[in-house]
Amino acid sequence: MQMALEAAEKALLKGEVPVGAVLVCDETITFVSHNLRETQADPTAHAEMLVLQEAAQKLGRWRLGGTLYSTLEPCVMCAGALVQARIDRLVYGAKDPKAGACGSVIDVVRDSRFNHQIEVIGGVLAKASTKLLQGFFKNLRERCPSSVEGA
Repeated sequence: MQMALEAAEKALLKGEVPVGAVLVCDETITFVSHNLRETQADPTAHAEMLVLQEAAQKLGRWRLGGTLYSTLEPCVMCAGALVQARIDRLVYGAKDPKAGACGSVIDVVRDSRFNHQIEVIGGVLAKASTKLLQGFFKNLRERCPSSVEGA
């Protein structure tokens, strides 16, 4: 989770929402990414999506398994991708009461109607993750009050 926080800090330096993700596959192979939605002008460039894409490309498979660490509870898009990638375990930091899809708003990753469910451990280094996110949005509101309305 510490690596995910470091990735989130890199996102912050780029003006991105500070979310970082780390995927550990096959117990030793590690992939790291952070949000690049603004940089790439891509609504799907969330840290979790990027780390899944990199892992699938480098490993040459879509069934990834392993443990994904994220500094923020994944959204519906990312939670669905985690299920599709057959991730075994999700460990996240801060809850997302507006868009969290792993227990906060909806629980995509543990829904028994899907063919795969994911073990979820939330709240790991939550204070550090929350502090990064709150600082980012506070700064954004101070700079551009109207730009945070829909965030």
